[in-house]
Parts: sequence; structure tokens; C-alpha cells
Amino acid sequence: MTPGARVAAAIEILDDMSQGRAAEQALTRWARNSRFAGSKDRAAVRDHVFDVLRCRRTAAHFGQGQDGRALMIGLLHQQGADLSALFDGAGHAPPPLSDKERAFPGPPADLSTALNLPDWLVPLFEASLGADTTATAQALQTRAPVHLRVNVARTTVLQAAEKLALEGVDTERNSLSPTALTVTQGARRIKQTSVFKEGLVELQDGASQAVVDAIPAGRKVLDYCAGGGGKALALAAQTSRRVYAHDADPNRMTDLPERANRAGTSIAILNHDQVLKTAPYDVILCDAPCSGSGAWRRAPGGKWLLTPDRLTALTQIQDDILDATAPLLSSGGTLVYATCSVLASENEDRVAAFLDRHAGWASPFQRRFGVTSQGDGFFTAHLTRE
Repeated sequence: MTPGARVAAAIEILDDMSQGRAAEQALTRWARNSRFAGSKDRAAVRDHVFDVLRCRRTAAHFGQGQDGRALMIGLLHQQGADLSALFDGAGHAPPPLSDKERAFPGPPADLSTALNLPDWLVPLFEASLGADTTATAQALQTRAPVHLRVNVARTTVLQAAEKLALEGVDTERNSLSPTALTVTQGARRIKQTSVFKEGLVELQDGASQAVVDAIPAGRKVLDYCAGGGGKALALAAQTSRRVYAHDADPNRMTDLPERANRAGTSIAILNHDQVLKTAPYDVILCDAPCSGSGAWRRAPGGKWLLTPDRLTALTQIQDDILDATAPLLSSGGTLVYATCSVLASENEDRVAAFLDRHAGWASPFQRRFGVTSQGDGFFTAHLTRE
């Protein structure tokens, strides 16, 4: 596919999404109907679509519209692309720009458009992030870095980096965690490397690893909201621990046994009744469902789907999870709360609300992680009985 044809494909997918289809569904639908597209073509088209989602408001502003063509014009204008070369009508490229389309407006005057956030979220960002609001919103408009967690139970960080380099994946040390590497080249090759296939590395954000690093000692550990199991695997790599995993949706853990086997470790998967029977635990990690606002670089559609009502519902879920797990903790144990959110309403406010509801508890440790090249936006807090 030519660069222009890739733009045309992105326009088609964005128009499909305007009918209510999710990004991944629209991309899959296009790929199935476009067998001629190679892997590099599919990756380039995907990048276009997700770049629009990250910058949808400014793309619509500069493109002067909400349809796929306008959004791609606005995006590519922001990126400084040669629009005349991409929109020339040759082959499968989109038709040339009209005079109106070439008359780009000036920078957006309103803050929510400039920050590429829904109007209602801007005050929450400002209240939560203060002086870091603009930098965080801008960081969320960029593509996410790729980070790896080295399975230090089986190799060293240096050895893993050297082996990856031999297979075309270049990395550098990540400042947030001693087990983390940031991929600088060859990210799309990772899953084809022997290093990955042999369980020596896992894909995991740097801040996510730092959350695990901060978890205190404890032999018996429950990952109560395990999801795909990334943090459970990181905990299991610390061989002094016995790790249990649970999730309200067990289907999310389907691949966890295979991943644990590849990593050379074991994780006991528990249903709700088994969680109760296996209690108490020395450490319980509650990586609670949240807005995902700290990781919107990776899932940019989330910021346009989040509503005030949904955020309120999430905070209730977060409270319920903490209340449900607190009684399962052993004497002297630690309840670890974590989110990939930058919003205080999901972070510090939830910890304060828990302490208000539970006399005799304290939070001796809290930490925020900003949205940077080293990791996504995360929050974690430790809760203990005084």
C-alpha cells in the first residue's frame, strides 16, 4: 500500500467507528476485507487510527469536521505531513484537498480542545494534577512507549538486554524499576524473539512494575483483581512468595496459566469461594477497575467513552473492593490499592474514604506516577491496621 492508500484506509475505519463500532472491531473488520495489506500496512493504518483517537478534538478542529477524512486531514496537518502528496487521488489515495480544506484555522482557543479532553474532565484533571495538567494531557496525546519486565528468577537484566539486541530489539534501562527495560527499537519483533517465547521477558509498563516493587514482604499474596495477570506474574517471580490470582471476570485470566508456565513459575487461580476459604493473606493487591486515565496513550478511546456517571460507578466499585478484601488480611498484613488513573477521585479520595469507614487503619505509603517515557500514570497506596 502507498502512504496515501494507508490514509484512505484509516479514513474508512474512522467512518466505520462513527457508526458505533469500537476501534479494534473496526480495524479487524477492515483487515479481513483487505487481505492485500501486509503487516507493515496494517501497523501503519492502526497507528493513524490511534493517533486520531489520542488527538481527536484538535484533529477535528484543524480538519474542520468529524468524519474520517476531516479527522485525518486535521491529524496530518498537526504532524506536519505533506498533505498534497497523501491526498492526490492517485491509485487508492484520497482525493485532493479542496480550497476550504486547505484553509486551516488557527490554534484552538478553548482549553479542552487544546488538551484533547472532554469538557467535563478538564476541571478534574486540574484538581488532580495542578501544574502538571497540561504536561499530562499532552503526554496522553503521544504513542505509548514499550516496556519489558525481565524475569529475574531466570536471567539478569543485562543478559536479557544482550539477548534481545541479538534478535533486533534494542533496549535501555528504565528508571522506575530495576527489572524494567524500555524498548528503543524493534518493538514489533518482541513476541517473535526467543527471549520472549522462553519467558525471560514479559510486556509490562514500567510504573506497573514499580507498583509491584513497592509491595512489602509477605509469603502469601492474593492478586484480587488480576486481569491478565501481569502483576501476579511479577509477584511470582519473587520466589519467596506464594501467589494467588482472582478476577471478577475469570475469562480475563484464561492465558495466565500458559504465561506462568512460560515464565517457569506457578500461580494458583481462585474463584470467589476459594478466595474466602484460602484466607487470610499476608498481602492483598487490589489493582482496581478504574478510568484507565493514566494509560490513555494505550487505549485512547477510553477518554471519549468515560462519563461522569461511569466515573461515579467506578469509585463505588473501588470502595466495594477495598471493603470486601480488608477482612481477608492476616494480622500485620498489607492491603495494597492501585489504579492506572491520574484522577484524585479514584486515588487519594478512595484511600481517605476507606480510612473514614475503617477505624484503626492507616496508610503509611502512597505514591503517584506521572505519564512519562518511563511509565503510565499510576497510583498506589498501602493500607494497614494500626
